[in-house]
Amino acid sequence: MTMRVPVAGGSLDVRVGGDTGPTLVFAHYWGGSADTWNGVLGHLPPGQATVRFDQRGWGTSRALPGPYHLDQLADDLVRVVEERVSGPFVLVGHSMGGKASQLVAARRPAGLAGLVLVAPAPPQPPAMVTEEYRQGLSHAYDSAETVAHALDHVLTATPLPETVRATAERDSLASGAEARQEWPLHGIARDITDATRRIEVPVTVLAAENDMVEPPHILREHLLPHIPHATLTTVPDAGHLLPAEAPGAVARALGDFLRAIRR
Repeated sequence: MTMRVPVAGGSLDVRVGGDTGPTLVFAHYWGGSADTWNGVLGHLPPGQATVRFDQRGWGTSRALPGPYHLDQLADDLVRVVEERVSGPFVLVGHSMGGKASQLVAARRPAGLAGLVLVAPAPPQPPAMVTEEYRQGLSHAYDSAETVAHALDHVLTATPLPETVRATAERDSLASGAEARQEWPLHGIARDITDATRRIEVPVTVLAAENDMVEPPHILREHLLPHIPHATLTTVPDAGHLLPAEAPGAVARALGDFLRAIRR
């Protein structure tokens, strides 16, 4: 079911499913969409409550005006929760969506029961995130050719099923120029460690063994010290697009996390 949620400058089309909580609220990566989570949802138990949407500037939310910075993405995420979630919920954020989810968790919203970070951007930018790196990254989605290169040589470690790859290619090109530039030029380099130290809920982190974007050692060095109660698990063989490459592993981790917080 798709429902409209009013946000600054317009509205978001939010997909709501299931009725068994806590509700999983998904936030996708830079270049993704609500469809990034299709495979994961297919592995969840029937009836699991879920909420997902295209973030501002992407996909069906492409026409929403800026700003497109992390604070605005966090504001949008909070609005979606306020409008479409009743009862406890767990934020599930991938990459850029993981960093926005960390900001939301730091606000300690009512009902937040936990945080699952999937190959997340860490709160402390690593040294590799130089100006040169960011300028190069900002051109990753300039064309179908650059998207294909990113998928083949940076974002994945295993071949994606044809339909999943087609979705990733479509999503990577479905943004406005300003939204496409905001994350690589600014958001990825923002230090949010002061905020993440305020996170109190249980946190689990999924790293991908062969992730070239946020490798496990980066998360150990630049995330765990700032969310010290978080636990980290590494998914073997996969790359940065964990929800697309290893949806079953992500779903199992979510199931384990939900069982743990229900105890």
